[in-house]
Amino acid sequence: MASNTGQTLIALLTGAAIGAGLGILYAPEKGSKTREKLSKEAKKAQKKLNKQIQETSHTLSEKAQQARYSFEQKLNDTLSSASYKADDILLAMEDKLEALRRQNAKLQMDSTVDKVKDAVKKVTV
Repeated sequence: MASNTGQTLIALLTGAAIGAGLGILYAPEKGSKTREKLSKEAKKAQKKLNKQIQETSHTLSEKAQQARYSFEQKLNDTLSSASYKADDILLAMEDKLEALRRQNAKLQMDSTVDKVKDAVKKVTV
């Protein structure tokens, strides 16, 4: 849409310049009248241009707001997804840590049992 607006502005300015040039060349009126007409036409062209600039500015502002909202939505979705994944990873790590603690406790228990057996053998021998 921005390129259409740009093309419209270029066409408007080109048309105004061509019209002014032709008006000067073929003007059957006095110079003062021609200057007055040119002034009026220039003011009309300026008003049209200002209106087009305001519309373009408004359109760009709306598009920027829409893009910002879309970016924020995507960012929130990404952060939410990452948060769930982080929670899943933490739960898996906690489960693994608990399994390692149980395995360590079993190994310590087995080691203590072996030491007691060795002590009993020494005493009985």
